[in-house]
Amino acid sequence: MTDDANVWNQLLDRLRAEVDPEEFRRWFSGTSYASDSGDLVTVWVPTEASRRHIASHYGPRIDRLLAAIRPHSAVRLVVAGTGDDEEDE
Repeated sequence: MTDDANVWNQLLDRLRAEVDPEEFRRWFSGTSYASDSGDLVTVWVPTEASRRHIASHYGPRIDRLLAAIRPHSAVRLVVAGTGDDEEDE
């Protein structure tokens, strides 16, 4: 699991170098690795507002950074603590 978690941690390390420290802390300190199916990295976010903000302001940058780490993968942001109807596995 450590190797899988490293994908999100590696992405955060790269993002931290590009984003204002206060902005990074505000939007990414509450995120956490949830799972990794190989082509989809699922990340918990604390609120729907956080999910929307990260997706709209950082989505393309996250996609670009992830592609540099592991091509053909995507990040899925999920609000922690919500009843997710699509509990696949």
